[in-house]
Amino acid sequence: MTGTLTIAGLGPGDAALVTPEVSAALADATDVLGYAPYVARVPAREGLRLHPSDNRQELQRAGEALKLAAEGRSVVIVSSGDPGVFAMAAAVFEALEAAPEMQDLTIRVLPGVTAMLAAAARAGAPLGHDFCAINLSDNLKPWELIEKRLRLATEADFAIAIYNPRSASRPEGFARALDVLKEAGCGDRAIIFAHAVTTPKERIETLRLADARPEMADMATLVIIGNSATRRVGRWVYAPRRAS
Repeated sequence: MTGTLTIAGLGPGDAALVTPEVSAALADATDVLGYAPYVARVPAREGLRLHPSDNRQELQRAGEALKLAAEGRSVVIVSSGDPGVFAMAAAVFEALEAAPEMQDLTIRVLPGVTAMLAAAARAGAPLGHDFCAINLSDNLKPWELIEKRLRLATEADFAIAIYNPRSASRPEGFARALDVLKEAGCGDRAIIFAHAVTTPKERIETLRLADARPEMADMATLVIIGNSATRRVGRWVYAPRRAS
């Protein structure tokens, strides 16, 4: 097989945060696939075919990318942030597992700046100690598992980065997550709402979790809940490096 498949992260939004490695891969690509708003971030040029698709077509998109690469094309499949964090890298390998005849294909995964790192940098250093990331979407896992992970993360005193907190189709999930965290005794912890980080619509807001409202988050928001030792220094938030 002479083609290649590159799975690339476009970062959180600002073009300055796209890595040179990803830019080089896009410059060499014959085909770019991805969720339509992410593909729209790739400039059109002669010889490049763009293949936008719906956000819930990950496996179909991965299969098409593998097929194009097997035909000898230089294919890039794009995600926002990092492709390995709740994004397309896992979908590609899931599709590859079902297509053993393509497992000799040349595949690269190129990292990007994921939303929790961009948001943390804007806020200070809220992920300066142990932390975890939890996706609140229940499209691919039951809500009961999400609640269990939230409770265990608070018990372990992790800072928590929450992806996909609140969509139009499931507005009740984030409200329930806040209730779970309050019931676990996290009401006095800092919560950071980082909306559209690195874009002109960026907005960062930090408050006590007890004062947070569900409508403060949407799908363009990354939420960070501090651990029990998280502190505020002026407008900055940080987690001390030493365990309490």
